[in-house]
Amino acid sequence: MGTWLSCEETESRAGEDGRTKNHGYVFEVDPASREANLRASPIPLKFLGRYSHEAVAVDPSSTFIYLTEDAKDPNGLYYRWAPPSGFTPGPGKLHELATSDGGDVAGRLQAMNCFENGQHISDLSEATAVGTRLQVQWVDVPDRDAAERSVREQFDDEQVTRSYKLEGQWWADDGAYFVASFARFREGAAGEHNGQVWFYDPSDETLTLKTIFGIDAVAEQLPGVSGRPDNITVSPHGGFVLAEDSDGVSHLLGVTSQGGTYPLARNDHNDSEFCGPAFSADGRILFVNIQSPGFTLAVTGPWDQPEDS
Repeated sequence: MGTWLSCEETESRAGEDGRTKNHGYVFEVDPASREANLRASPIPLKFLGRYSHEAVAVDPSSTFIYLTEDAKDPNGLYYRWAPPSGFTPGPGKLHELATSDGGDVAGRLQAMNCFENGQHISDLSEATAVGTRLQVQWVDVPDRDAAERSVREQFDDEQVTRSYKLEGQWWADDGAYFVASFARFREGAAGEHNGQVWFYDPSDETLTLKTIFGIDAVAEQLPGVSGRPDNITVSPHGGFVLAEDSDGVSHLLGVTSQGGTYPLARNDHNDSEFCGPAFSADGRILFVNIQSPGFTLAVTGPWDQPEDS
């Protein structure tokens, strides 16, 4: 696209908490043109739905957009947006589409529904083994602006696959890696864990569990680490990097291509979370933020191909 997509992690309505407008949208931002951002007032991309958006990933070959929802009561969904016929990507094109006739409902917004050997999966927390592979179907969203009911409430549990705390995602290896931070029975999950990372492959419509943090196993294998991953980036050196958002000390965690996990860094500055990890284009520097008070770190490595011991 050549631009950034910025998400509102809320679904507050006008009149709530003094708000004058509905919230829960995605916005297009041009990082290379301050003039473009000043010239065009913020326009919500309503065709991407109104809900508690966490992260977005774009398939550069098809321009399909994938979106995570961090929500509960009921638990959130994983979405994709298919562009309308004839859509040409480029800087400002999503903004242009949003302001066109019928732009609020341009393309198709759909929710994910998963099966394992023909058996419906109601919640991703049902999966407990690395390598679990699910078949994916997509269901059209009836009212993407959630005029009467939140988008996730518009589906019966049999129509979709839910997950508590869907968080960050990253496009790599011709698919989308996305994170379910943790799951608890008390939050309506079907199982309990301290974090999952999934890989969606659009070429064969499958979803594969790449790693999972068991509630008890984490403390045994990684002392001081609770799991609960949030943001993710895929490493050019193999595997991926997770930013932990825990109740105590937060870590950066590395995950090997084989699914093994190791601590990479620890925030000894305060109890705030790491967020937004991303490698430089040449793969030499890992940039990462500490959310509060808000600063960016540059980790220079050296970086080697990580392998399970």
